[in-house]
Amino acid sequence: MVDRPPEVTPPQRRPPRRTPRSVVYRRRLAALGVLGAGFVVAWFAVGSIGGGGSKPKPTVPLPPRPFRVVFPEGFTREQMAARVATVAKIAQHERGKKPKLDAAKYLAATSHPRRVPGFGSRRLPLEGFLFPATYDFTVRTTSAQLAGKQLQAFRREWAKVNLGYAQSKNLTRYDVLTIASMVEAETAAPEERQLVAAVIYNRLHLRMPLGIDATLRYGLHIPPTESIHQSQLDTPSPYNTSKKPGLPPTPIANPGLASLQAAAHPAHVDYIYFVRKPDKVHHFFTASFAAFERYKAAHGYR
Repeated sequence: MVDRPPEVTPPQRRPPRRTPRSVVYRRRLAALGVLGAGFVVAWFAVGSIGGGGSKPKPTVPLPPRPFRVVFPEGFTREQMAARVATVAKIAQHERGKKPKLDAAKYLAATSHPRRVPGFGSRRLPLEGFLFPATYDFTVRTTSAQLAGKQLQAFRREWAKVNLGYAQSKNLTRYDVLTIASMVEAETAAPEERQLVAAVIYNRLHLRMPLGIDATLRYGLHIPPTESIHQSQLDTPSPYNTSKKPGLPPTPIANPGLASLQAAAHPAHVDYIYFVRKPDKVHHFFTASFAAFERYKAAHGYR
């Protein structure tokens, strides 16, 4: 026999441990992130060195803050023009540039009668349709543009008024607007708007002259600080509602929404007389002529 060296069994090798796929993906993403970061850094470096990057955009200045003009309820067209002149001077003083708004141009822009949507085909004066509110304007805003904003505001607010009751009394839309202007001109206390409207409705129904002093003041341009003289009360002006029955030919002011609503929905009372109380804010209302005369005598009214 031949001696043979014992066979040595080679050690078994363990199969290589496989790295989980999720780990592989994370490593690859990390590598890509490093490369991407390097690319971004390089890009910014190149952009900052050679002028190849975009220049910063200049800051756009904000537009100047607009001015505001406030038209109180009951202002006439002429009073609005005077207010335009006042705010235009303030705007010019603050900005050093004359605005396009101008009193004369405002009067010109609002002087021509025109057709108003919802008020028929007849051309009507704009008194009454220039809605009183607060409006923004710039030095470039024209008087015609301002008047256009007022007419738009009127249409928007007028759409809120229910005319059913007024129409049942055979009043037109223009009649209601005219009544609203008188309510606005005669009323200082908000709670009295519907009462003044009721007096107007009742007098129209009875075919009595309205006797509204504010209409005569409007027609003859009598300031509210001046007394009305007998010669003025005797004038044949169509705005003299003490002599001429019915409504005046046009509105006498530009009413707000509250007066429009009151003119469409008067209080259900039988009053046909009212006179201002000594506080110059409220009125005494009555259906009795004798009570009316007694109240005037007691407070020194003629």
